[in-house]
Amino acid sequence: MSSKKNRLREGIVYSTRPDFQYESLQEEEPPTLPPQQQTLYVSRDRKQRGGKIVTLVTGFIGKTEDLEKLGKMLKTRCGVGGTVKDGEILVQGDFLEKVIQLLAAEGYKVKQKGG
Repeated sequence: MSSKKNRLREGIVYSTRPDFQYESLQEEEPPTLPPQQQTLYVSRDRKQRGGKIVTLVTGFIGKTEDLEKLGKMLKTRCGVGGTVKDGEILVQGDFLEKVIQLLAAEGYKVKQKGG
């Protein structure tokens, strides 16, 4: 298995220069904005999920660690599973109203997408 740091190298396999430093392709994450400055969008989704409904939270601006903490809090308070990937929080089940209330209580501006 290749290590994670090796996957970030582009095009350079080996160098004979003793002072050579690999440059990584990893992008800088933007700093996490305070909840009052963020607008999160909450919607129901069932596309490509075998007809099962999930509650989808998008629009978070910040570090992946902070997004994962927020996702864990939502999943714990709803008592269900879910995941955090591609900058989105997926909560299994139809918890649209509850997620909106929880995010508003944390200080986020929340908007509902869809019907």
